Amino acid sequence: MAKRAQIQRQARSSNDFDNRLGQPPRREKENRNKKQKFRQYETATNVVDLSSHSAQLATAYAPRRTKVPLSPQTPAQQLYINAIRNHCLTFGIGPAGTGKSYCAGALAAEALESGRIERIILTRPAVEAGEQLGFLPGEVENKYAVYIDAFRDILNERLGAGVVDYCLRHGRIVGAPLAYMRGKTFSNNTFVILDEAQNTSPAQMKMFLTRIGEHAKVVINGDIRQSDLRGPNGLEDAVNKLQGLPGVYVHAFDRGDIVRSGLVRHILDRYEPG
Repeated sequence: MAKRAQIQRQARSSNDFDNRLGQPPRREKENRNKKQKFRQYETATNVVDLSSHSAQLATAYAPRRTKVPLSPQTPAQQLYINAIRNHCLTFGIGPAGTGKSYCAGALAAEALESGRIERIILTRPAVEAGEQLGFLPGEVENKYAVYIDAFRDILNERLGAGVVDYCLRHGRIVGAPLAYMRGKTFSNNTFVILDEAQNTSPAQMKMFLTRIGEHAKVVINGDIRQSDLRGPNGLEDAVNKLQGLPGVYVHAFDRGDIVRSGLVRHILDRYEPG
């Protein structure tokens, strides 16, 4: 107690001495110095506020919604789009970057928005492309979300991220592994897209094809030459067996139809010569 009283007396005497000299008290000096330092940091051009909200950062992973109608970039895409609109079952086969997934996803979004369908089902075989992903946490929907992330971007662009989130929560857009299609029936108000179909087995493809109900819209995409399966793949088997059936259309893209980039075309030329 005596020591505390002594410190207080020294502080008062120091302040009294400053007052006699016409100078502000020491505590006021310290506060003023702190404010000056803060102003220096505040006006520095190389200081970034990490907690600030940037519109550019906030939308970095949510593409802006486009209200422009789907427009084909190549004659092959135009044929493919017409085939999807006019046939119950459409196969889109060909190399990566030709717009198979984008056109199918955009047409599904267009049909959902216009009310022609009530549900979009996105599915693909849960096959890892040459690497082991290991255990993925969460429910089935969370585990499978990484497999349909590309379609999520397409739907966000065509419908808006808010609409897509709402539809996912209420079952209007469903993403599920191919194995979960067993026992289901695709009704006439459903648009179904099977992507990466080259990684299905013939048995899986048969199971999927026999889910198709009357007037359902089904699109099956894949590149037969990029299968991650060692044995025969279901896409090639189905195309060979079903080509020519009424209501079925097989559209084949080639390297000249690649729209992703010219570099992709050159890369495929090196990997798949001839």
